[in-house]
Amino acid sequence: MDWLIRLIKGTVVGIGAILPGLSGGVMAVIFGIYDPLIHFLADFRKDFMKNVRFFLPIFIGVGLGIVLFSTVVSAAFGKYKAQFVCLFIGFVLGTFPSLFRTAGQRGRAPGHIVIMIITALALLGILMAGEQNLTQVTPSPIVWFFSGMLFALGFIVPGMSPSNFLIYFGLYDKMADGIKVLDFGVIIPLGLGAVVCVLLLSRLMAFLFDRYYGGMHHFILGTVIGSSLAVFPAVVFPAFRTAGLAESGLSLPIAIIVSVIMLVAGTVVSWLFSRVEEKYERKPLIGGN
Repeated sequence: MDWLIRLIKGTVVGIGAILPGLSGGVMAVIFGIYDPLIHFLADFRKDFMKNVRFFLPIFIGVGLGIVLFSTVVSAAFGKYKAQFVCLFIGFVLGTFPSLFRTAGQRGRAPGHIVIMIITALALLGILMAGEQNLTQVTPSPIVWFFSGMLFALGFIVPGMSPSNFLIYFGLYDKMADGIKVLDFGVIIPLGLGAVVCVLLLSRLMAFLFDRYYGGMHHFILGTVIGSSLAVFPAVVFPAFRTAGLAESGLSLPIAIIVSVIMLVAGTVVSWLFSRVEEKYERKPLIGGN
């Protein structure tokens, strides 16, 4: 059961990585695997085999989530993206109280709350500003390499949604199509870029979490809030306008009702998942969390 739970976590992290408006890092934080993963990536030599066994189902799940959801992107997601996004925002809502408690485990100072608020407002402003400046970039191996680095930032920096930026650059659909059909001209440079990014930044992030636990965790809370709020004006609300309704084939009342149902369902599922997880003691493998 524990192995299966980690596989499911990894799958949701992979889906969160490719879903516009969210980030794989946020999902990893929500499921309590971000801190140990960053410490593992920062120092492979420490408890190597023990951690490989622990993270193997998570890595498998991440791959499954990315590949499987890439096939959904071209079909259902393009038509019902507002509803899908509401489902994942529900996942965040259901676990936010737990995140808040975790952030305050070593004390909570007024400055930590300030960090959370400023981070949320700054990220919200950046994402909303970027929505107004779409740029088309011609795909190439170099472009896919840097896209892979950008994509990996969604794991390393919780709250950053690389999919949003790839949409801004006109690369998101092309990336999803490439992954869906296993186009290695897209997958290989994406993967190389992601690996380079992880190797360069994971040690830095591990240091920051060890040295500034409260500040970094409240920074993450801010990114969770900011990135979650940003998807409503960027993705959800446009789906309720005339063009969005015509694209989905839904009436306004049905579109709103389905979105609310998905939001509630995501919240309930994440809460139930947390209840199941409480039956299994989560032991930090590296660095503590």
